[in-house]
Amino acid sequence: MLYDSFQRIHDYLRISLTDSCNFRCAYCMPNEEIEVMPHSHLMQTGEIEALAKTFVGLGVKKIRLTGGEPLVRKEFPDILHRLSKLPVELTMTTNGILVHKHIELMKTAGMRSINVSLDSLNRETFHNLTKRDQFQKVWDNILLLLDQGFRVKINAVALAGIIEEEILDFVRITEKLPLHVRFIEFMPFQGNHWKSEKVITAKQMLEFVSSNFPIVKLQDEKHATAKKYQVPGFLGTFAFITTMSEHFCGDCNRMRLTADGKMKNCLFGKEEMDLLGALRKGQDVESLIMESVKRKHAMLGGQFSPDYLKAKADEIENRSMIKIGG
Repeated sequence: MLYDSFQRIHDYLRISLTDSCNFRCAYCMPNEEIEVMPHSHLMQTGEIEALAKTFVGLGVKKIRLTGGEPLVRKEFPDILHRLSKLPVELTMTTNGILVHKHIELMKTAGMRSINVSLDSLNRETFHNLTKRDQFQKVWDNILLLLDQGFRVKINAVALAGIIEEEILDFVRITEKLPLHVRFIEFMPFQGNHWKSEKVITAKQMLEFVSSNFPIVKLQDEKHATAKKYQVPGFLGTFAFITTMSEHFCGDCNRMRLTADGKMKNCLFGKEEMDLLGALRKGQDVESLIMESVKRKHAMLGGQFSPDYLKAKADEIENRSMIKIGG
């Protein structure tokens, strides 16, 4: 098992398949002319499998595929087939636009839970945020996932000026649909123009909701990043990921592998371990993984104060969100 110097166990790996995406969300990948990695710089299919096996050998029990948008990777079917043979819970975060093309493969691979990024339920707002007029296709694919028996979580970044108008609509969709909506506090990354005044906190959002609906607090799972609630009688739930206003680093069990094979022990950490380079040279990868985990900071990558009002985005050394992999 992988323990850091604070005795936190690490058994959850997020693997980015690509830094390419078919959307251009302003807080993640804002420019049309953004440069993506050459294919040769990406982990190849066999390399993803080999590194995943190494992590599983060290105690990883859950693997989440991310991007960019993981479904734009042309080798996705082969990657999924290989990883489905590992003794782990296999899941994915997607923008949903290509789900209909791969849903049978996802079922065959044993996926049971899918996270879909969706920041607005309004077609025009969605278009403005993503630069793509594809809301209906994403929504249709969310309904398709539900119809096919998937547990669906919707990830909505709480953007100031938008979420205040939509949070009640997001809660309303959980009445008749067994959707699990998670509102994510806006986080600072390279190039996303983060400012503290753009953050709408979980406390503020909860006040919006509780003034319009009766709500109950639900039990949160171990290592959960989301604080869950439900309107009594509704089929679905809603939750808040409180990264900025109330960090949850003390129970973190996550590791990340970027599309170019660099291990990050924290979403906000600047340190990276080149696992792909070591693998291609035939070097010992296990020891590098253990070293990376041991170097993990107590909280927030050691880069900023838990008081988000004091955070200075331009002083944080990190990749952009698209380059990290969510």
